[in-house]
Amino acid sequence: MTTVQLSAPAVRPKVVARTGLHAVLAANVVVVTALFVQSGQSANALILLGRLAGLYGALLMAFQLLLVARLPWLDRRLGMDRLTSWHRWVGFSLLVTLVAHAVLIVSGYAEVTSLPPVDELVTMATTLEGVLRAVVALLLILVVGGLSARFARRRMAYETWHFVHLYAYIAVFLAFSHQIGLGGTFTSSPVATAYWWGLWGFALGAVLAGRLVLPLWRNLRHRLRIAAVVPESDDVVSIYITGRDLHRLPARAGQFFLWRFLTRDRWWQANPFSLSAAPDGRHLRLTVKALGAGSASLRALKPGTRVFAEGPYGAFTAMHRTRPHTVLVAGGVGITPVRALLEELRGHVVVIYRVSRPQDAVLLHEMRDLAQARGAVLHVVSGPSNAPTPHGPPLGARALAAAVPDIRDRDVFVCGPPGMTGAVLQGLRELGVPKRQVHAERFSLAS
Repeated sequence: MTTVQLSAPAVRPKVVARTGLHAVLAANVVVVTALFVQSGQSANALILLGRLAGLYGALLMAFQLLLVARLPWLDRRLGMDRLTSWHRWVGFSLLVTLVAHAVLIVSGYAEVTSLPPVDELVTMATTLEGVLRAVVALLLILVVGGLSARFARRRMAYETWHFVHLYAYIAVFLAFSHQIGLGGTFTSSPVATAYWWGLWGFALGAVLAGRLVLPLWRNLRHRLRIAAVVPESDDVVSIYITGRDLHRLPARAGQFFLWRFLTRDRWWQANPFSLSAAPDGRHLRLTVKALGAGSASLRALKPGTRVFAEGPYGAFTAMHRTRPHTVLVAGGVGITPVRALLEELRGHVVVIYRVSRPQDAVLLHEMRDLAQARGAVLHVVSGPSNAPTPHGPPLGARALAAAVPDIRDRDVFVCGPPGMTGAVLQGLRELGVPKRQVHAERFSLAS
């Protein structure tokens, strides 16, 4: 085995990004609280608490925009799956603060006017500027939040889910206009006004830059087209993408793009597919297994078809390595980023490829050739997940330790379906593999 020295960064990129986001949020909470106190507003306790909840809600709304802006610096360090998870939890916190804001404000004013809360809400909505817009914004956020719950999300296509989330931007606009119209803290001082304009300008500017300007600029620059469509098997196809100056595209092995193939019947569909080969500056390759009507139709794409790609996205890269040697664990179509990583990684690599049946092993011939060329070890694990083995479950702690005795001294990259990924992560915890050495990517997208 060749010894490779790896100088791990003093502070891991993931830690830097996570700590930075927490620090930014905490600092803004302090600023918002200080501006609220300095505004010197007087009212009963319910109204004051309601106003403070509304300000925290506005801050969380801006923070949510930052999490889904797809800024490259954050995405490369944290990954879209982690940012999506944080976005979801911040969204639930936002719902709580905004509902609290509405209930406390209405209850507080109802106490002052001696009207029933419902009558007070109707009066406020029909007589005060911006209140009706705030009510509509809250209803939109409640709808989007309800459709973001897992049981609802799983029943929608990505395009439908994405379209519904566009209403959240309408809610942001309505909420901000409400804050301008009635927010006493917003106009209490030039400093407060400058802060809130700056906060919303930065959040919306980040979304505009990350989700519109940067993708448009990259696609105009690189002019991507399909170079070849190569069947790998009856249900697997590889698509080779070419373009201008691809060596300037900051893509790494392990990352993915949102691909739009600009044909009459597909231009509106955004498909998240990982690179199945390390970028070489001349081509990008993705390999797709027919899991639905959309992916099955890719075989019919023609060379020369224009491609619009958003990305690269994902933190499943060698950037996060901490140890000289590596274990790569892939399940199903999760083999595509793992196959690309195998090309780039240095040091000794062990690959564990989990499939239900041997014939389901996508790109197996390439994996064998690469493993032989790189001096890596390849284990193909097939059969039912409950099949008895001498070492327990196929990807349990004992099986992982048997396949890789020194697994505690390696980085472990895991990519595959949620069930498989969860089983591997549980096994790694039982084996005592340090958390900083475990790098997992689940199949999920930010809205």
